[in-house]
Amino acid sequence: MRRRTVLTTALLGAVAGPALTAGTARAADPGPSVTQSGTTQLDSQALYFVSYDGLVNNNSFQKNGLLTHRGYQYAAWYTADRSAVVARRALGATTWSRITLAHKLKSSDSHNVISMGVSRTDGRLHLNMDSHSDGFFYVKSVAGLLDNAASTAWTSAVFGSVQTSLDGLALTTQFTYPQFVATPAGGLQLSYRVGVSGNGRNALAEYNGSAWTALGEWSASTGTYTSAHGSSTARNMYLHGIDYDTNGRLHSFFTWREQNAAVMCNAGGITNHDTGYVYSTDRGRSWRNDAGTLVGTTGSSDTVAVTDAGLVVDSLDPDHSLMNQESQATDSAGLPHAIISYVPGRFGQCTTNYVTDRTANGRAFHLRKNASGGWTKTEIPIGLNSSQRTRLVLDRYDNAYAILPFGRIAGASKSSGHTDWKLLFDGSGLNAFGEVVIDETRVPQDGILSVMYQEKSSGTTPSALRVIDFRLPA
Repeated sequence: MRRRTVLTTALLGAVAGPALTAGTARAADPGPSVTQSGTTQLDSQALYFVSYDGLVNNNSFQKNGLLTHRGYQYAAWYTADRSAVVARRALGATTWSRITLAHKLKSSDSHNVISMGVSRTDGRLHLNMDSHSDGFFYVKSVAGLLDNAASTAWTSAVFGSVQTSLDGLALTTQFTYPQFVATPAGGLQLSYRVGVSGNGRNALAEYNGSAWTALGEWSASTGTYTSAHGSSTARNMYLHGIDYDTNGRLHSFFTWREQNAAVMCNAGGITNHDTGYVYSTDRGRSWRNDAGTLVGTTGSSDTVAVTDAGLVVDSLDPDHSLMNQESQATDSAGLPHAIISYVPGRFGQCTTNYVTDRTANGRAFHLRKNASGGWTKTEIPIGLNSSQRTRLVLDRYDNAYAILPFGRIAGASKSSGHTDWKLLFDGSGLNAFGEVVIDETRVPQDGILSVMYQEKSSGTTPSALRVIDFRLPA
């Protein structure tokens, strides 16, 4: 499927107001609020180095660097001697118990994050770590560990050996961006990129409780994209996330990154363009655009391509330093929401240094599908003051929270149509480096937003890694 059509009829302007809302919440529903309920320290001497403007322990695209299951919270990071560490605490506890895994970070590359996942069918914790367009390292716990946490000693004996495959399934030698996704039936999937930046494909593997299977690639790197400045014939699809809603539909927002810098107005920018959206109703075996048209089949020769019709839900050329791998969530009705960020046109039509320009003039936007089937976009009226990413969380009332760089938190109420964005927590006192990691699994379990952040340092001097907790409306 190779036609290119931009979905323009659904997007109702760059900044939407209350008239475009999906309806109003019940009168009794509270608006967004955050109440700090505690801070704990994971590590006083966590590994610190800056690469690609980020930290290896706090890249917000990790899924998951922090997660909660059955009354326990789990965290993973690299400590000062580069060892991979996984820790747990009972919810409400102030101290963490650590296990040092038999692996050390192989290179000073902030992409080489640790991601965790839970397979509910057998109660295992899975970790994938230390990869950027090369081989990965994988380890999983014994069966039942997460189901019997209180009665199981937290020692290295609960983890198997570190592998360079998924129990013998090799996948690819160009592996990046592991994201574990729990399926509604209790299984586990692993999303990853095959290839390199500007020339890569998204793929899936699946764990059924006893073995891993490769489902195959589902996005294409081929096809021609042409901007006002030039053309590119190779790219990769960067995911904002991959998540199941309450009805079992799998959602993914994305941006395209072109390989050829000729598509930009200036070489100092970044070749990302357009926000796209696809979904799957068969656990990632096939993919449909917003209109429901089949646009790709996983593991086949017909995968989702830049030339496919109806993929784009927010059109933007490569001249505004659009960020890749931002954030997404689904609400209680199964409607998809995303955070995207770029330099708006009112600050100029050509960014010349994406870090400098995003720091000075970048803004985050809340993009969501409304109940009438259209798309609504609202600017969050708070400067990014950073080149980095923002995370999105929805509470039990579908109020939206944007966790901005430096641990700042903004919120908007469902009752306003998510148009009344305001700053709820200014991050003061955290001394957070920039991007943060959130526990997206905990919010629906007990209404607590946990944010993992690392303190600013310099050079390669280790710094404290902490988790701060906020109560959301009950």
